[in-house]
Amino acid sequence: MSTVDWTDIFKSLERWRKDFLKAQNAADPSVTAVAGEYHAEKNKPWAVLVSTILSLRTKDEVTMQTSRALLAKAPGPAELLALGEKETARLAYPAGFYRTKAASLRKIARILLEEYGGKVPADMDALLALPGVGRKTANLVLTEAFNKYGICVDIHVHRICNRAGWAETKNPEKTEAALREILPKRYWKRINALLVLYGQQICRPVSPFCSRCVIAGQCLGRGVEKRR
Repeated sequence: MSTVDWTDIFKSLERWRKDFLKAQNAADPSVTAVAGEYHAEKNKPWAVLVSTILSLRTKDEVTMQTSRALLAKAPGPAELLALGEKETARLAYPAGFYRTKAASLRKIARILLEEYGGKVPADMDALLALPGVGRKTANLVLTEAFNKYGICVDIHVHRICNRAGWAETKNPEKTEAALREILPKRYWKRINALLVLYGQQICRPVSPFCSRCVIAGQCLGRGVEKRR
């Protein structure tokens, strides 16, 4: 797409999000919601890291359930290690791959205690060095927990950006790189929260609700074979 009106896109998405959440009495995507619950709390970075790892390949409602259950017992890395392996896995259930995620969280907790005084580092390279942490997780921790600039690209952001014609990339990491070149920095922190919810409700993977789309004028509809 030759000209992208980012101001119009984000204003339209913010209006849609506000109206949708109010009308449906719905909540933000799970990790954003968890971040809000731990606002101004010293363990917010840990809470966001835990919930982001639990969210991988897991539905939002399950992520919220398991995040709250685990964080209630383990508000910090020391408490999580004290739980033991079996109890950590039990609390992580029924998140997808819960045993693997529980094991990663225990490894992360040990590293944080040994190398970072029990705190989550506010640094991309340090986060990426943690077990089970990729760019999506690292960017979400930086933006949600530390209010730093980052572009968190999950499958929804990747799909919508390519479908709309704002990017032409093969995977989320390349979409992130493309967005860093074309997206004004003032929108970096918000794009994930907006497009995840929009991708879940409107711009779905199969047969999206194009008739309800508030950014249809900024979308090429690439690859859309059936729409509603």
